[in-house]
Amino acid sequence: MIRYLPALLLACSGWLAAAPLMADDARLLQRQQALTQGLRCLVCQNETLADSQAQLAVNLRREIHAMLAQGRSEDEVIDFLTQRYGDFILYEPPVKPYTWLLWGGPGLLLAAGTVLWWQLSRRPASASPPLDPAEAARVAALLQQNKTEDHT
Repeated sequence: MIRYLPALLLACSGWLAAAPLMADDARLLQRQQALTQGLRCLVCQNETLADSQAQLAVNLRREIHAMLAQGRSEDEVIDFLTQRYGDFILYEPPVKPYTWLLWGGPGLLLAAGTVLWWQLSRRPASASPPLDPAEAARVAALLQQNKTEDHT
């Protein structure tokens, strides 16, 4: 029985290390959850920090928890993370002069496509230029020759 004790302690310590970080009070947990929902996991890049199971996301959640427990505001935590990782960590990057194209680009492309479609649809169908009398006579002769030839 004694020889199984180290294995049991090792298994329990692994379980404790993998246990999710629990906040001391529900309000702190809600603040942390709301904050991490708006942040992007830098490893997964398509998951929020709250949903990601990547090790970096776990570490960042712990760091956010510690900062909130120290009394820092959500804005201070976001400022700290954007200084460290850039605006990419934010799921909704702020509207700044260098992100105007990111925010307005889809609308501009849609407007340009609509104007182009409207201009092309209003353009009359292009007609063939009229034949001069020499070309008309040549076409008539070719058609007459085609009628008289045997095509079997």
